[in-house]
Amino acid sequence: MSAKELDRLKVLHEVKKRHLTQKQAAAELGLSVRWVGKLLLRLRAAGDAGLRQGLRGRQSNRKTSEVVKQRAVELYRQKKQAKLWHDYGPTLAVEELAEQHGIAISRETLRQWLIEAKLWRSRRAHVEQVHVWRTRRARFGELVQWDTSEHDWLEGRGEKLYLIGMIDDATSCLTAGFVLHDSTEENLRQLRCYLEQHGRPVSVYTDKASLFQIAPRAIHHRDAPEQQRTQIGRALQELSIEWIAAHSPQAKGRIERAFQTAQDRLVKGLRQVGAHDLETANQYLQQIYLPLWNRRFRRQARLAGDAHRALLPGTNLDSVLSLRESRTISQDHTIRWHGVIYRVEREQIAAAMRGARVQLERRLDGSTWMHWRKRILALEVCEARPCVPVDRAGKLPARVLRSAQEKARAKQRFLDGRRQWRENYDRLRNRPIWKAITDSPLRAGEPHQR
Repeated sequence: MSAKELDRLKVLHEVKKRHLTQKQAAAELGLSVRWVGKLLLRLRAAGDAGLRQGLRGRQSNRKTSEVVKQRAVELYRQKKQAKLWHDYGPTLAVEELAEQHGIAISRETLRQWLIEAKLWRSRRAHVEQVHVWRTRRARFGELVQWDTSEHDWLEGRGEKLYLIGMIDDATSCLTAGFVLHDSTEENLRQLRCYLEQHGRPVSVYTDKASLFQIAPRAIHHRDAPEQQRTQIGRALQELSIEWIAAHSPQAKGRIERAFQTAQDRLVKGLRQVGAHDLETANQYLQQIYLPLWNRRFRRQARLAGDAHRALLPGTNLDSVLSLRESRTISQDHTIRWHGVIYRVEREQIAAAMRGARVQLERRLDGSTWMHWRKRILALEVCEARPCVPVDRAGKLPARVLRSAQEKARAKQRFLDGRRQWRENYDRLRNRPIWKAITDSPLRAGEPHQR
């Protein structure tokens, strides 16, 4: 019997001994007088055991049938042996059973069944370092967390991929894409996709990687501005988007937890469809996983409305989302950048352009442009000069036609001259070196054999 039932039993015994009335017992137990009378009848009929709950020890009418239990456990065992669900937990297995096999049960029910069948081992939760939770932003578009996840997404079936993700802080709306390299260009492309879908967010929240934070240049450097930014930082500034740096991974925990979920569920989904390259992985990500994520994990913002802003009139995204560096225009109106020579078109040449310091930009489509004063000019690649082979035998016939005796005499003259130069220099230590070289019999233009 429970403690509550034992307390009732003590009071009812006092009523039987006529130490208390039924009305007094009802007031003490918090029951009605009628219910106290029924309990006394049970006590007289069945003794102390009559106060026990009648349903105790009986199976619930809503208990899942044994047939469903055996079917669910057997399906999990077969999938696990076939290496399809070998790394599935109860949470994901419940969703797959409901979606593919029509078995609707709770996660805890399946977990207990699997533990009973020795297909799952219960684990004690570890107490991790506690971090103070930051309140979500109030509106959609006020803050976007941005990061890249490096993981074996294809499980060795193809080349290594990186997942660049951007998640809204207020609603957990996720935008992501697979790329081959975690570079500035790929992150700018992902930013462009987000801008085209939603607009300009108020601020972005990232880590302190070199893509977002630059090592400051010395103040005397000619290209050192007052606020030194990376290519992404400069693009965010031109778009009027605030950049906030996270001091720890836990600070941007929303995108980190989204990556943890993706490393579990997305990897399994890619395995089921047999994704083996960038194209098939992105196809599954955009058509299946992201819609599933936004249906399952997206939530309503505390305040209605959208904080995203439209692009300003006249904004050229191709120019803003580009790579820029400073260079100097040569006297022939050409510019060297990364080993390539570019030239300004003849129609675009203007006065005071020679020797000017300009900004070059390489856009995501591969084209190269130049910012000079208030003009943006297209550049063309100069064609490489043809390499004309030199007939060295005709240029220096003496070197080829000299005999062995002539080569030996030339070498001896060289050695004698060098020895004499050293003797003169050692004998006249205070003599200027240019004077000793002038008086030396060895001349720079004299042919010699090394």
